[in-house]
Order: sequence, then structure tokens, then C-alpha cells
Amino acid sequence: MGDAIMRELAPDSGISYQIQPVFPEAHLFQVVMAISSPDPQGQRLTLPAWIPGSYMIRDFTRNIVTIEATCGDERVALEKIDKQTWRCDPCTSELRLVYRVYAWDLSVRSAHLDTTHGYFNGTSVFLRVMGRESNPCQVEILRPDGDAYRNWRLATTLSPLGGGFLGFGRFRAENYEELIDHPVEMGTFSHAAFEVAGVPHDIVISGRYTADMKRLCRDLQAICTGHVEFFGELPAMDRYLFQVMAVGDGYGGLEHRSSTSLICKRNDLPAPGGEDQPVSGGYREFLGLCSHEYFHLWNVKRIRPQVFKTSDLTREVHTDLLWAFEGITSYYDDLELARSGRITPDSYLELLARLITRVHRGSGRLKQSVAESSYDTWTKFYKQDENAANAIVSYYAKGALVALALDFTLRTKTGWQRSLDDLMRMLWQRHGKPDVGVPENGIELLAQEVAGCDLGGFFEQFVHGTADPPLKDYLGQVGIGMAFRPSRGPDDKGGAGCGENSAFAPGPGIGARYRAEQGHLKLMSVSEDGAAQKAGLSAGDLLLAIDGIRVTQAGIQEALNRVPVGTPAIVHAFRRDELMEFSLVMEPAPADTCDLWFLPDPDIEVSQRRAHWLGISRESGN
Repeated sequence: MGDAIMRELAPDSGISYQIQPVFPEAHLFQVVMAISSPDPQGQRLTLPAWIPGSYMIRDFTRNIVTIEATCGDERVALEKIDKQTWRCDPCTSELRLVYRVYAWDLSVRSAHLDTTHGYFNGTSVFLRVMGRESNPCQVEILRPDGDAYRNWRLATTLSPLGGGFLGFGRFRAENYEELIDHPVEMGTFSHAAFEVAGVPHDIVISGRYTADMKRLCRDLQAICTGHVEFFGELPAMDRYLFQVMAVGDGYGGLEHRSSTSLICKRNDLPAPGGEDQPVSGGYREFLGLCSHEYFHLWNVKRIRPQVFKTSDLTREVHTDLLWAFEGITSYYDDLELARSGRITPDSYLELLARLITRVHRGSGRLKQSVAESSYDTWTKFYKQDENAANAIVSYYAKGALVALALDFTLRTKTGWQRSLDDLMRMLWQRHGKPDVGVPENGIELLAQEVAGCDLGGFFEQFVHGTADPPLKDYLGQVGIGMAFRPSRGPDDKGGAGCGENSAFAPGPGIGARYRAEQGHLKLMSVSEDGAAQKAGLSAGDLLLAIDGIRVTQAGIQEALNRVPVGTPAIVHAFRRDELMEFSLVMEPAPADTCDLWFLPDPDIEVSQRRAHWLGISRESGN
């Protein structure tokens, strides 16, 4: 960069960045940074080790390929003092740094750049000037060089300094925390818009796809409006942005203060011409993801644990409360799809049944509490291995079931006058809106205030303990039946409408999850005390044959059905490159698959409770 451009970068705040995609096929962002009045003792700079909302040390510094510093016309030495921090030699004028960041992580957490699009989170590209985190910053984002990129646009909720939305140019952030909380998408994406509570809401979609954008905007507008009405107001912002990357196979989202980054399967977007068609399973999943991240505008981004108010992004920050911030959000994301009329109540029951099934298929829920899962997310939940189902529980999934249990407990304790809805609105008014962090016992204290009685036993059992909440009893209060049965096959995730007396003869089970690999079946995980584990089989083994007959993914259930329960079968498998033989005694498949259904002819009181919970009227017939 020439000196004229470098001098132009320095704003009144004293910290500026210029970002240029460099030869996009090389997957590099070049960052030019200018710091006026650097620390005379030697300015220190660091890059976060993790990104808020994704609780794992990712060491983004490893993607910095080159870095150099100058003071005026002189080169300045950079000393690396730990894995993510540098100290510059003293500089008495403007300190300038030029560094290049490798961007080839197609996820919502880092940075990605190729000839089709560019994307980055601030935690991947913006070095933090230590000691000046509260200073305003300016950013200039440049279009890639070359005619091939002249039609590229840019989407971010960073505050523009001149220019309009979707344009490259200059932007401003009040401090470093704000700077890293506005991801940037660039490319030839599609764009659509709608309005909620008087605030523009935009959706940009990158990747190859076809979609009914009119229907997508209509559905997202209804969901977002429902969440705003739930809390009573939208947090202050100029606009909200959904950034979507459509791929062949992918799923994920990450919340930000006025936007969200999402990855989805292209076929999960609503198909053109299907305006009057029911919501497909894939589209339902995508809407649930959008609902989840939008609910985070309140719960996580503003209602947040005290320890996250001043998060140290160089190391782990522990809290017991992720079960509430992610679990409660996971409870309301699908519930809002029903409340907003995007899906039918029966469709919602199917989603809830699948959630219950997912939790009950892991024995880890009986060993780890959701509070422990929250605290250990850094080393366990985000670093799962083949034994995860036997050792840990998801604070998202079981946290959502605890949220449901807490909701029904509050309703029961108050004669159906108050609920978890009231608790969330109290959290917003007392913690989110005034920006007051939630103490570790804050959720329990507010829940007891809503209930008007002591709830210590509830939290001891279901939050800090490993007991399963009595969901059947809770759901019975709104006329919903619940039963567990054996799985019907590898694609059976649980569902709605089957009924407690559904005729089904369970086949034998081996107590393992598997998938096709190298022409064989690879055991992905082995259930504790299941038939496979008792036989000596382990995760990673490649199944070849049962009783001398080759097994395939399509034919394994039939092969298992031919072996009576209690009868041993000879199983041949590869472990590493060694052929091994096992005696596998078939066991009945466990009853770990949940069905939910609406009980017929509920009385008026039950109907009113159901309508209040699902946000529907009895007259609607749902």
C-alpha cells in the first residue's frame, strides 16, 4: 500500500482497518491497519481465540499467514509473546500493520473467500489494540480488483460512513466489541427485504439455489413479528440482516447483535411455485434455525450471563447457564413456528417428539446435568467424540426439555396465570434492556418470583441433577399423549399421531449407530451396555458379515431380524486393518423413540390451556 492510502486510513479515533480480498482464488484477505498514538512502551495487539456464541477455542491467529509493522518509513520489529499476541517495538508516530489472513473455512464462525463470494467475522480479521478496546474504529472494505467482481455487493450491519446498504466503502464501530459483532458477506448474492416493527429486515442468499423469496419473506416476517410481540419491543437497531449460504449439505447459525449468519441445504429453501403447499421438512428446519437465531437478539446478545458481559476472548469463560440461554431459545424457536401459524400444531408435536427422542437415545443425560454441560461446553460439547452419547448431554436439546418443564411448572404453580413467557419478559426488562448481566443464580431467583414459591427442588433435580423431567405429566395437562416405543429403523426419529396403542413388533437391536463407508458399515458409536458393546465391538469397526452373510446398509435390519433375540450371531469386522470375529447376542431394541399425539375430545379447561400454550384459539379447530 502506498503512503497516501495509508495516511488516508487513519480516522480521528486513531484506529482504522482496510480490508482487501487479494486474488480470491488464493483465499486471502489483506488487512492494512493504522494506529495513531500507539503505546510508547510498545503496542500490544491480539486476535481472539474464540468467537462469542461458539464456545470452543479456535485460535484464529493460526490463519494469519504474514504480518509486518512500520513506524513512519521504518520497519518495526514484532515480538510474539504468546500464541495470539504481538508486541511492537516503540513507535512515536503512526503505527501501521499489514497482514494477510487465510480464509478457507466455509462456516459461520470464521472466514471464507473464493471467486464466488467472500465472508468474514471480525474475530478472524481485526487485531485488537490492547488497552484501547473502547475506542471507536473505522473500516474500509474494498471490492476485489478486476472486472469479474464489478457486480459484487456487500452486506453487513456495520454502520456505514456515507454510501448505502449493500455497497462497499467505509464503516464505523463504537468499540472493538461492536466491531467484531457484524459479519460481512460479499459477492453476487440475492437480496430481499421486509419490515418488522418499523425496522428494515434484509435477507441475502449466496450460493447456487432456487427459492420462493416472496414466501420466505412472508414467513420470516411472521416469525420475527411473533418474537417482537413476545418481548414487547425490538432492541434498538437500524436494520436486521439474515446472511445465508446455501450449500449441498450443511446446517448452522451464529447470532450477532443485529444480524445472523446461516448455512443451510439449498433444497431446504422454499421451492418456487409452492406458495400454497405445506411446509416441507427441510424448510421447517430452516425456519426453525432462523427463529432460533432471531430469538437470540434478546436471549444471549442482550440478556446474557454476567461473565459474558466482559468476555475475555483469549481464554475459556465458564458459566452454568448455557442450558437457559441456548436451551430456552431452542424451546421457543420451534414453538414460535406454531404460534405464528407457519406450521400446524401436529407438525410442532412431531418436532417436539423428535427432540425428546434425540435426548433419550443418549445415556449421557443420566451422567451429566445441563448445568455441567454448560460449564464443560469448551472441552466436551464442542469436542464430541464417538463416546459422546454415553458421556454427555446437549444443553441445547435437554435444555429445551428443561425449559418446557419449567414453563409447565410455572403454569401449574400459578393456576395457569403465569409462565416461562413472563420469566423471559422479566429477564428482558431487568437484564437485557438495561444491559445488566444475569448472575449464575439469576434464572432460578426470577423463576421463583414468577411462581411465588420455592423451586429449589426443580432446579436441583433437572438443572443441577440428571433426572428426566416428567414430560408425560406436563403434556397431559394440555391433552397430549406421550409414549416411547422401539425404533422402526435408522430413519425413525420419532413423531406425532401414532398413538399409545400403535401396533408394532420391535425387531432386535445391536445398540450402535452406523453408516455406509468403503462398501461396508462403519460403527459410528456404540451404546453403553448394548449388544454391540457386550460383544466387544467398538466405534470405528467396519462390519463385514453376520453369520457369514455380507451386510449392507440397506440389508442390515433384515439380517438382524433373522437372528432371534437372545441368540448369538457371528459377526466379522475390520478393526484398523485386522479382521476380527465377535459373538453378538441380539437384544430387544430399546424403547427410546417418542410419539406425541393430541388426545381426542379434551374438555374446555384442557382446550383453553392448549390454546394458551400454543398461542391458538379453540375456535380455530387446531
